[in-house]
Amino acid sequence: MEKRSRAFYVLAAFFVLFLLFLYGPIITIGILSFQGPQGGLTFPMNGVSLYWFRDLFQEQAVGDIWGSFRRSFALGLMVMVTTVVVSVMGGLAFRKRFAGSAVLFYLVITSLVIPSILVSLGVGLIFSQSGLDVHWATSGFGSQLTWTLPFGLLIMFAVFNRFDKSYEEAARDQGASPWQTIRHVVLPIIAPSLIGVALFGFTLSYDEFARTLLTAGSYNTLPLEIYGMTTNVTTPVIFALGTLTTAFSFLVIAVFLLTVWAMNRRRARQGSDAGQGMV
Repeated sequence: MEKRSRAFYVLAAFFVLFLLFLYGPIITIGILSFQGPQGGLTFPMNGVSLYWFRDLFQEQAVGDIWGSFRRSFALGLMVMVTTVVVSVMGGLAFRKRFAGSAVLFYLVITSLVIPSILVSLGVGLIFSQSGLDVHWATSGFGSQLTWTLPFGLLIMFAVFNRFDKSYEEAARDQGASPWQTIRHVVLPIIAPSLIGVALFGFTLSYDEFARTLLTAGSYNTLPLEIYGMTTNVTTPVIFALGTLTTAFSFLVIAVFLLTVWAMNRRRARQGSDAGQGMV
């Protein structure tokens, strides 16, 4: 049996510490959310129960938990759909090296390095100075797109750089129109990547704080509501909320991954059936 070097154990220990650093806070919050009715915000735990999860579904004295959740969910869907559509359109457009494409590319990517709070401040000022309402569905929506669109475009650029154009040429040779080629050839091939862009768009929007801070208006999204609760809630109900929102995030990721798996399995089955039909 090959003897492992000391470097292997050092790297293994570093990886374990990294996982603890990454998931330790989430695990801690999850454990503390199961405190008994007399439990506090720190260890040691005072009993074990589901009391604080039940309390979440009671009328809260402060905040608007479920209203903020609905707003974050709706905003996440809006950002997700827009990110997917614009990213695909941008990826198709950048396949043609049009005049100014390089400058436009760097302008898009620049928004990733601008401090998020400055983006939020700038978008909020533009809306307020223009006489428009600062609202989560308008200014908040726009500020979040400055965060999600660059990621979506980068993914689409990578996808189309590796895309085999012979599929499109074959479709055109068969008489397909440009729209039919995109709909029946391009989109089915890049569908798993579109799922990835959609996942990026939704999750980045769902937990975005800084770019929504000054653009949400009078109604908080869920991250803003949770932040507000940290200043006036002194019970483990906030941990229960954190546990449920984390579980919801993992559920969303699982749904997207299962969708990709189902699409790949269906494609493999169709390829197998086509191969058997040719025999």
